[in-house]
Amino acid sequence: MREIQSSEAKAHLAQLLDDVERGETIIVTRHGRAIARIIPESDCRREDVRRAMAELQELRKTMPALTLEEIRSARHEGHKY
Repeated sequence: MREIQSSEAKAHLAQLLDDVERGETIIVTRHGRAIARIIPESDCRREDVRRAMAELQELRKTMPALTLEEIRSARHEGHKY
């Protein structure tokens, strides 16, 4: 991970995007303070998946325990074959 001033980022955006595409994370700063983070898209998706999994685990804690037969039965209700 590297830091770069916003003025420099503006001047070299194409190169920065190439670096990010290769997996690098870049912190953009203004007056020494971080204002943005440019990360590879795959990192965003991984974080989205982690967040969704955590939410599902929390939801499961509130759900009643069901037997396999109850799940199968509910699955077929309402379907006409």
